Amino acid sequence: MLSQIKDIAAPLAPRLIEIRRHLHSNPELSGQEYKTAAYVAGVLSSCGLHVQELVGKTGAIATLPGTGEDSRLLAIRTDMDGLPIQERTGLDYASQLPGIMHACGHDVHTTIGLGTAMILAQLAVQQGGLPGSIRFLFQPAEETAQGASWMIRDGAMAGVSAILGVHTFPTIPGGSIGIRYGALTAAADDLELIITGESGHGARPHEAIDAIWIAAQVITTLQQAISRTHNPLRPVVLTVGQIQGGRAPNVIADQVRMLGTVRSLHPETSAALPAWIEKIVASVCQMYGAKYQLNYRRGVPSVQNDLALTQLTESAAAEAWGNDRVQILPEPSLGAEDFSLYLDHAPGTMFRLGVAFEDQPNYPLHHPQFQVNEVAILTGVVTMAYAAYKYWFHR
Repeated sequence: MLSQIKDIAAPLAPRLIEIRRHLHSNPELSGQEYKTAAYVAGVLSSCGLHVQELVGKTGAIATLPGTGEDSRLLAIRTDMDGLPIQERTGLDYASQLPGIMHACGHDVHTTIGLGTAMILAQLAVQQGGLPGSIRFLFQPAEETAQGASWMIRDGAMAGVSAILGVHTFPTIPGGSIGIRYGALTAAADDLELIITGESGHGARPHEAIDAIWIAAQVITTLQQAISRTHNPLRPVVLTVGQIQGGRAPNVIADQVRMLGTVRSLHPETSAALPAWIEKIVASVCQMYGAKYQLNYRRGVPSVQNDLALTQLTESAAAEAWGNDRVQILPEPSLGAEDFSLYLDHAPGTMFRLGVAFEDQPNYPLHHPQFQVNEVAILTGVVTMAYAAYKYWFHR
């Protein structure tokens, strides 16, 4: 079956590169993927698949029905949105839209979703059908961590037994696959902290309550407490990325507003963080006479790859490309992925797709010069299609 999949995929390779370059040239921001979704729907319809549009606001779903021999429904999820970044790659097919770029590989992900659908649709014709059904999810708004919840709300996971996903990885050579067992990404929460003191003259700080100085104490205490009170084998990263306060250089600020992100890998750690943060904030503010307001917003949880499905994907990649092109990733990423929300409804796994070049600089995700080694596209679609096929014979 692997040889049949490769035979179908090989002549599709130029078309897949063409699709990816079209998507790269025409990125759309999160929640605005109308043209991308329409393009996706057109490609899927040309494969004979029934497409539901405007699922999850600007997403799309297509189903490849099986013969009914296996009642399980497998989902394959790819995301479609770009980022508010001005592209600086100089590519002939660079973004045509100022200030918007596919800098995270979602153009590649969408292409892999489409290529997998093309391959499996042709395979179904050749085989007289696949044992079970496959649902292709083309998701909007991953970058804002909203799209998965939109898709789920609209029924994208109804009846799904398992789900597969993919994400580009610029530190792995193009054409290789990265496999991660267990935690793949971090839980990512947002916090807003407002510290209120009392204004006064800059020359007489003892007559005021300096919100800026107290904010500095809060930030420093939080960072120190992480290293001393949290298990270092269960990492926590707290970053205050924005801080606002004060009206004049000689006036003590009476209020400071801070915005930040909190990352963790273990569910138990994540659950304890809001109370732990508030305890420290309250202690510092009480010590210096300030008041505070803490708004802690839960984001997406950690992606926890299912053991059996990860083994399935590893074996599919190894059979397709050889063990030397499959890397077992020793560490998770503290980046976030709303693929994790699907895992509340069915087990799943996400693999990493190597997109690095050997002969030119490789830039990280979300960089204005991020580029993709397009040999990865064929690797990705064959791996995904073969893993999907193997799923029907895997219990």
